[in-house]
Amino acid sequence: MRFAVRLMLILLIPAVLFALPWWTLVAAPSGGTGPLFWIGTAVCVLGYLCLPAAMFLGHGPAQSDPAVIVGDIMLGVLWVVFAWSVIGVFARGALAIAGVDGAQAARIVALGVLVVSVALVAYGAYEARRVPRVRTVDVAIRGLAEGLDGLRVVVVTDTHFAAIDRLRWSERVVDVVNAQRPDIACHAGDLADGSVAKRSAQVDPLARVEAPLGRFYITGNHEYFGDAQGWIDHMASIGWQPLHNEHRIVDRDGDRLVVAGIDDPTGTGLPGHGPDLPAALAGADPDLPVVLLAHQPKQIADSSAAGVALQISGHTHGGQIWPFHYLVRLDQPVVAGLSRHANNTQLYTSRGTGYWGPPLRVFAPSEITVLVLHPQR
Repeated sequence: MRFAVRLMLILLIPAVLFALPWWTLVAAPSGGTGPLFWIGTAVCVLGYLCLPAAMFLGHGPAQSDPAVIVGDIMLGVLWVVFAWSVIGVFARGALAIAGVDGAQAARIVALGVLVVSVALVAYGAYEARRVPRVRTVDVAIRGLAEGLDGLRVVVVTDTHFAAIDRLRWSERVVDVVNAQRPDIACHAGDLADGSVAKRSAQVDPLARVEAPLGRFYITGNHEYFGDAQGWIDHMASIGWQPLHNEHRIVDRDGDRLVVAGIDDPTGTGLPGHGPDLPAALAGADPDLPVVLLAHQPKQIADSSAAGVALQISGHTHGGQIWPFHYLVRLDQPVVAGLSRHANNTQLYTSRGTGYWGPPLRVFAPSEITVLVLHPQR
């Protein structure tokens, strides 16, 4: 039964994503006849057959990198065209109200959707591949010692090193991180998609990150789609401290702060994994403020109940490709930025440093985040 449901979704979702662009760009402007109609229809049918196959070969048991690249690019382009085809439906309605002939309106909308989609795919590819901009945010922390005023916590997350080799990008990200003079460096999960053997070359530049008070890493959900323990061990081998439901005390001239980390909920069920906040905070001085790394923003409910001062998360990518953030918001309490929650707990949600899947970012720019901590006055 579960397999049948999955198969239906695999066939139904691409059908919906292809159907509306086919109608907007092919059927309506061509009137259902002529070379445009038949060539466009053939391209859509071929795409509908290729997309599920590429996604299965790439993200399924075969783990084919060429298939990943083809499938992810197709998915990203299709989402952009689909989203603007939806807008095109309303545009046709507006043109009809304005008295524009139906056939002419269809051609106007088709041209508009095509031009906007091409422009946004080009822009999105540039945004995804460039080194992220630095975003600096001041955060007031209750109970933070005066000696820790101005503590700089640099956050990268959701790097998703994958089939497209981004070694040079990784090296440049490290250069930017070091230029921020971090006291603490954090990677908040979704390090890579794939095994340590296949992706470690892209990850290894992180060994050059300089942060005198500590470099901390937690697992995201994507580590649990592969070899989570392997990545935990590898990050430890290059000098990072994995926070596997545990904490460390950061000390600067006698003033202290708790930095804790918990696993992603996807790890639940895997022996020795899954989030355990009580274990992460066990033995910590209750009078010290806690900065918690938790990959998903929705983990804020437990953090608030535990009196955590600041949770740092990623996962959402800020939606990555507009308007996907509306769907993200159905699952997560926050999509991006600094927010305040129960018990005066704050949450910072990064839009992510890399990208997952489609190498596109549309109206959801990536970031390297500098959180500058101050005592709450």
